[in-house]
Amino acid sequence: MESVLGIILILAGGFSNGSFYMPFKKIKNWSWEVFWIIGGIFSWILAPWVFSFLTVNNLTGILGSTPAVQLLKPFIFGILWGLGSLTFGLSMRYLGISLGMSIALGLTLVFGALLPSLFVSLIPSFFTGFFPDSPGLGELFSTSSGLVTIAGVALCLMGILINGKAGMMKDKEVSSAQKQEGVSEFNLKKGVSVALFSGFMNSAFAMGVASGKPLAEIAKANGTNPVFENNPTFILIMFGGFLVNLVWSVYLQIKNKSYADIKKQPIGANLIFCALGGTLWYLQMFFFGMGESILKGVAGWSILMSSSILFSTMWGIYSKEWNGISRNTKIVLASGLAVLIISTVVFGIAKGMSL
Repeated sequence: MESVLGIILILAGGFSNGSFYMPFKKIKNWSWEVFWIIGGIFSWILAPWVFSFLTVNNLTGILGSTPAVQLLKPFIFGILWGLGSLTFGLSMRYLGISLGMSIALGLTLVFGALLPSLFVSLIPSFFTGFFPDSPGLGELFSTSSGLVTIAGVALCLMGILINGKAGMMKDKEVSSAQKQEGVSEFNLKKGVSVALFSGFMNSAFAMGVASGKPLAEIAKANGTNPVFENNPTFILIMFGGFLVNLVWSVYLQIKNKSYADIKKQPIGANLIFCALGGTLWYLQMFFFGMGESILKGVAGWSILMSSSILFSTMWGIYSKEWNGISRNTKIVLASGLAVLIISTVVFGIAKGMSL
């Protein structure tokens, strides 16, 4: 039952991640670089601190007493992840919610799930300190639960590739007017380029969580419930990511002279949508942190990515991003979603075998 709870929590995170861009699509008269960073203030600054204060005992004392080098590791990975989160927003801007997330999160899944174990296997003397709880690849491939977990990763990747195929079929079938009905700035070439870069860099978030395990242990030693042990690490990762997004957004606002958009109406409604989208984005990591404290390792991150794609595709259908597609494309799209659902079940089986 404990593994089921972990999966449910991470699925809630996947729903939040798959849904967070929907409020942003409701924003009017503000340029992307304006609403993206305002939403980021909510998701990367305010929410991490508010939720951590509510769930972590002696938060400021923990951060103040932790060695600087330990605080620096998640922060550095946060900067790397910030580059990915920046282009993640651009991938949805040019490809739409469903296709943009499929490509970007597909690579994020694979790299985030397996790179820590690969690094630990290659140079254990150095990377074990960064990823203290990550098993080596030998351990993954030498146990039954590890092999089932690898099978789950393969299924996730298969489902993502099928979704990507559906996206390419859609691109050939629908007119420019139909594409822009769901995605006003649709650009396949530009979108795929930024989504590929985003997928690789976004995997740094999973590495940041792995590198923050000593901080999570300190949080538990101070009486924090284990399901909230990752929240202090999130503060550091997200602050690093926020700085990257802030620099780029300010640059674009100056370049495009869009900084005055903040004065354009409807200011109140736009701020509410920014707050809603930003908070939803953070909740993916809040729920992921709770579920990861139960599942740990490869399975948790993979379930988060696959479920994010599942829910984002559903929102994409709702937003008319898939209007005008043929029956064959619908079958391919449904097949990809089915494989992603199966992969989640496989991860649950793997976790049950490891208990």
